[in-house]
Amino acid sequence: MRVLGDLESTIMDRMWSYRRPASVRDVLEDLRRDREIAYTTVMTVMDKLHKKGLLRRQALGKAYIYEPVLTKEAFTAQQMRETLANSGNQAATLVHFLERLTPEESAALEAALRVYPPRGLGS
Repeated sequence: MRVLGDLESTIMDRMWSYRRPASVRDVLEDLRRDREIAYTTVMTVMDKLHKKGLLRRQALGKAYIYEPVLTKEAFTAQQMRETLANSGNQAATLVHFLERLTPEESAALEAALRVYPPRGLGS
């Protein structure tokens, strides 16, 4: 499972929020609104995210322009599936998950199942 460090998560959240390709400089300037951080640090982390398959990049002059490979929702779903697959007892894991849903999360699950019913139900 791809576990992201704090800075990796922060950078991915910024990249998802842009909804457009961005350079290291774009991300750096955004991050510097909240903290002091070096260009090389951001560049290194974005390169690692590229190597992990989370960002794709295209050369633009001497720099790269990056964009997420997956949407945040698709990435989160992938993490959920990997966690479930590695849980040992998928049924028990799902029961524990469902027991802890807030009313808002339950409503979101119900809405999602109306859009995409589970396979084998209602066939």
